[in-house]
Amino acid sequence: MLKALIFDLDGTLADTEETHRQAFNAAFIEFGLWWDWSPPLYAQLLAISGGKERLRHYIGTLRASAAERARLLETVPALHETKTRIYTELIARGRRPFRPGVLPLLSAASAAGLKLAIASTTTSANVSALLEANLGAASRIRFDVIACGDQVKAKKPAPDIYHLVLASLRLAPEVCVALEDSLNGLRAAKAAGLATVVTPSRWTMEQDFAAADLVLPSLEGLDLPRLEKVLGEAHAAA
Repeated sequence: MLKALIFDLDGTLADTEETHRQAFNAAFIEFGLWWDWSPPLYAQLLAISGGKERLRHYIGTLRASAAERARLLETVPALHETKTRIYTELIARGRRPFRPGVLPLLSAASAAGLKLAIASTTTSANVSALLEANLGAASRIRFDVIACGDQVKAKKPAPDIYHLVLASLRLAPEVCVALEDSLNGLRAAKAAGLATVVTPSRWTMEQDFAAADLVLPSLEGLDLPRLEKVLGEAHAAA
């Protein structure tokens, strides 16, 4: 029996990656770094989970001396903090609404008494900004658990974030469904034993989601009975 829905944030609840990309580029300008993360480049960098990890990976690809790379790596925490500030400011202006079908599904799950959780590699500040912009303080929808990337040792595709959510919910994976948009997220959820629904975003639509239990263009029209069916079929086949 379905008891909880566990949502990824970026790309699943909202197509936030373009806002992240813009925030990174704005932060680069503030730091006097004339890097330009174009959409094609950013799509490649999304294979690396976590903003600070993404920055470190990118610095490792630059044609620079060892001393210059070391200097740049030291700026990563401050650079990422600036990027997060810019991102939350953009989100607060309503730049990224929830994807189609998200709010109706959240409302239906809440009304049915299901637990709701977020399993994200992003920071808590980014999560709060998106939820506040789209739900507001007066919303009846509440997430029982919000787990972020800085709370676990290994980020997706490692299953650590999902193990944390399941432990916090005090639920077994057999009664929960994960909702993701990326291959890294899918791998993390499946490694934690979760039935997983994937709704690819424009950044991830070329990835291989053959291991997903259900792939949809969006959450629009997805209801709880269908999720119950997905859950049952996933664990019957296990």
